[in-house]
Amino acid sequence: MHNESIDRWIHDHTFGQDQATDGERRTIIVIAITALVMVVEIASGFLSGSMALLADGLHMGSHATALTITAFAYYYTRRHARDKRFNFGTGKINSLAGFASAILLVVFALVMAVESIKRLISPVAIIFDMAIIVAFLGLVVNGACLFILRGREDDHHHQDGNEIHDHGHWLKRDHNLWSAYLHVLADTLTSFLAIIALLAGKYFGQVWLDPFMGIVGALLVARWSWGLIKVSAHVLLDMQVPESLSRRVKEAIELADGNRVSDQHIWAIGPGIYAAEIAVVTRKPRPPDTYWDLLPDDLGLVHFTVEVHACPET
Repeated sequence: MHNESIDRWIHDHTFGQDQATDGERRTIIVIAITALVMVVEIASGFLSGSMALLADGLHMGSHATALTITAFAYYYTRRHARDKRFNFGTGKINSLAGFASAILLVVFALVMAVESIKRLISPVAIIFDMAIIVAFLGLVVNGACLFILRGREDDHHHQDGNEIHDHGHWLKRDHNLWSAYLHVLADTLTSFLAIIALLAGKYFGQVWLDPFMGIVGALLVARWSWGLIKVSAHVLLDMQVPESLSRRVKEAIELADGNRVSDQHIWAIGPGIYAAEIAVVTRKPRPPDTYWDLLPDDLGLVHFTVEVHACPET
């Protein structure tokens, strides 16, 4: 058989991973904003002698570094999308980056908790006015970055009020972008809780609220991170997709010609895209394309392998 005659059955495995995404563009904008604020705060800290401004500037630097990891993952995914060493494309790099970022967030939460406990045990003097200004600045900047990162994701999220509880919804998410969002959300929460605690400390003398809010923030960040760790690990370990998607595939195949699905494996290979291997037992074997045509178009299946077994008439 000449090579030309099989061209119609040959396809690549990029699945759109070679294209720049909206999430990548939003992340780059946020990195630019974060880097600019970092430079301004560090410069202001040196010029004014304010350790609070200098410390927050250095914190923004670590934040920019974490976001840069997100941006690099997007670049690497595009750059190697056509690399044949990746059996199903580079979509899982997205989940790998999300998993790594979630681990960093857990470490960040642990550091927050330890430092907060230390300050509960051994309180330190707080320059309230300067600290409140820095916290407000962080809240404004991080709030703007949250708005940029959220983008159209928020519209999709609210299509179904129960969607956040659906594991399938989490599999469809861009885990890389979601990890960047959680990094910024953690900083926003820290600034918000700090403002409450600092105002209470300045006007009501409740200095203990500052480290206490740090512990509350650490617990929330750890909880968010754990959710991202679980769902990204789900993709990295090729675990089965949610039962709702698996059931739709099986029902679509079995509706025609008395087909029966004897074996079925469906797993995520990127944000919202899946591969499937299915074994069908039937009295009327059909060409593979026939079974592909039975599947609904909205499932996100981009790679489909079917094994057909003829069942003798009885």
